[in-house]
Amino acid sequence: MDTSNTVRNTHRKRRSRQRRTGLAASVVVGALLLSGCTVQSDRNIVTLDFFQFKGEALEDFTQIIADFEAENPDIKVVQNQVADADTAIRTRLVKNDVPDVITLNGNGGLGQLMRAGVFHDFTGDPLLDRINPAVQDILADIGFAKGEVNALGYVNNANGVIYNRTIFEEQGLEPPETWDEFIEVCEKLETAGITPFFGTLADSWTAMPSFNALGAYPAQGDFFDTMREEGENVGPNSEVSFEKDFATALEQQAELFSYAQDGYRGRTYDDGNAAFANGEVAMLMQGIWAINPVKGINPDIDAAIFPYPAADSPDERLLVSGVDVTVLIGKDTPHFDEAKRFVDYLFEAQVLEDFAASQLMVPSVVDAEISDDPALQSVKPYFDDEKITGFIDHQIPPSIPLAAVIQQFLFDGDVDAALKTLDNEWSKVARRTIRSGE
Repeated sequence: MDTSNTVRNTHRKRRSRQRRTGLAASVVVGALLLSGCTVQSDRNIVTLDFFQFKGEALEDFTQIIADFEAENPDIKVVQNQVADADTAIRTRLVKNDVPDVITLNGNGGLGQLMRAGVFHDFTGDPLLDRINPAVQDILADIGFAKGEVNALGYVNNANGVIYNRTIFEEQGLEPPETWDEFIEVCEKLETAGITPFFGTLADSWTAMPSFNALGAYPAQGDFFDTMREEGENVGPNSEVSFEKDFATALEQQAELFSYAQDGYRGRTYDDGNAAFANGEVAMLMQGIWAINPVKGINPDIDAAIFPYPAADSPDERLLVSGVDVTVLIGKDTPHFDEAKRFVDYLFEAQVLEDFAASQLMVPSVVDAEISDDPALQSVKPYFDDEKITGFIDHQIPPSIPLAAVIQQFLFDGDVDAALKTLDNEWSKVARRTIRSGE
């Protein structure tokens, strides 16, 4: 069965219905954001305030709302979406103006909000039985309120090496399963006159995907819990530290950048997507989020993803994944039953499958079908086998200039200086904000 055609046909039907009905859903941007949780237009209709952070998902959620309202005429859903969603939601929470239903990215900032105790506890909810346990583990690592489960994973991304399958096939190459095989692939590509990677360090954040992927291995277990316990004592003599545990990861990252094109320090993320789309290089050190912009340039490119093979054994490979969209309910919403009805609808298999396919993401529930896009299919086994792990930069306080430190390291190659800087920055933050043992 061609699931991509099914998805496309579903979207065509929905968009046709959208034109006929004029979109029953209301999209309120900006003006209603700070105006309170509930707007009553009819005493027999409950209006839910739906705060969602993802601008590129505006159209998808608009259609979902229209379909939901058609099936639930007693509920009206008002979608609030603004450009600076992180600031907006914090402003509302400070004012105790908590939306009824919320979507947020599963990053470190979400952990801070969840620990504030403003979201519903889903403990015991049947939806949890359907969500991949490894996905919920990633959210737990970010930090729920004590003893609670405050967020549900909805769709996940994948951080790995994007590769041109056509180039690999023409060169007789397979996705590497060990580090030595990875370097051998790079060497064979160079010998064939093909640039292995396109580096894009003009945008400092583009150093993060490879750092997160390679650093995930030394960060397994209780590394960050121990770092928080060490607090301001983190350093070369502490039980764990960047200086003690991350040297190999940085050395591997620098080795990969040695196979990038000349002038990679001055090239941007957009430059990299264009070069890869046009077949100028074989691989990108990015994540699945780059596939859509690449296909916007070259719709016919055959691209897939493999995890960074930095483990000692192929069986120990891990795919770094973030929970791209999480679903939450305001703790004290006066319309909990209606909010829960909407959340349950979001998690209906067809609704979730269509959304994930449109956003080129992996559904977080185990009973949802994944799109047949090669990039998604290439990462599916790691989700099926629960061999996924979270982004380590979500565990690092945002006041630490991580991207700038790693960018500078990739410029000068000084492993010791970079790791010492990270430990010193961690210690400074700990003196201000982290109490040992928390």
